[in-house]
Amino acid sequence: MGTRGSKLALIQSEYVKSCLSKITKEKIEIKIIKTTGDKVTNSQLYNMDTKGLFTKELDKTLLDEDVDLVVHSLKDVSVELNDDLEIIAIPKRESPNDVFISKYDWNELKSDDTIGTSSLRREAFCKYHEKDIKLRPLRGNIDTRIEKVMNNEITGTIMAEAGLKRLGLTRYIKNRFSIKDMTPSAGQGALAIICRRDSIKKKSISKLNDFTTFQETLSEKAVLKELGVGCQWPLGSFARANKDKLCLFTILLDKNGKILKSVTLKGFLKDSKAIGREAGRIIGEYI
Repeated sequence: MGTRGSKLALIQSEYVKSCLSKITKEKIEIKIIKTTGDKVTNSQLYNMDTKGLFTKELDKTLLDEDVDLVVHSLKDVSVELNDDLEIIAIPKRESPNDVFISKYDWNELKSDDTIGTSSLRREAFCKYHEKDIKLRPLRGNIDTRIEKVMNNEITGTIMAEAGLKRLGLTRYIKNRFSIKDMTPSAGQGALAIICRRDSIKKKSISKLNDFTTFQETLSEKAVLKELGVGCQWPLGSFARANKDKLCLFTILLDKNGKILKSVTLKGFLKDSKAIGREAGRIIGEYI
């Protein structure tokens, strides 16, 4: 099993390994691969070519048959996956929400306070909420970013709740944003297990798939697929299933926090991909 070497990536991979061990009697080994995203820490993500930034080296080891499967955070997986690779399973999603990490409440922020983030989406939402605050670049692993907040280098930062839950660091959460207040990126909170299309291990690994999560995130990622964009635009997308129905909410902002277009579409769960593509088509008229 290939994985990035961060603490979060290893915990995610150990979780998948534990689940897989209950299905197969084979010994499962974890191989750490350094990615471009791990090596470059001095740039905002949206100033870089982000296609495969945290995934392409892992996918190469998969194509070279050095590993049998890789575990990614689904939000990092490019919608243009190599034709010889396939997302075999997406386990049940953890929280998709963003959270505020700070010693202060979100509503207590003042004009001289500083928020650190490398996400254009989160920057735009800060401006949308008319927070007269300073924004500065902030990269690094979760522990590093929390440490900068606790050491008063910055007032706060915004992170995905899922990662903090998996690492047992929820004590640092000051506020939890609603989906509408800070709409997450497509696939946030979910894991993607990827194999080669011709892998003989696909049948076993596919048992880790959660059908509802798969359909929800398929719809969210279909928005990006239709638009052909990644994090270069402030875009949030979130789908929620209710039995055999699906509701998808997508929102596009400009860099100054102005809402360019928001779309809510409903339909059958089985049509999740088509719903996402339609949302992307509507949003695309405003890009």
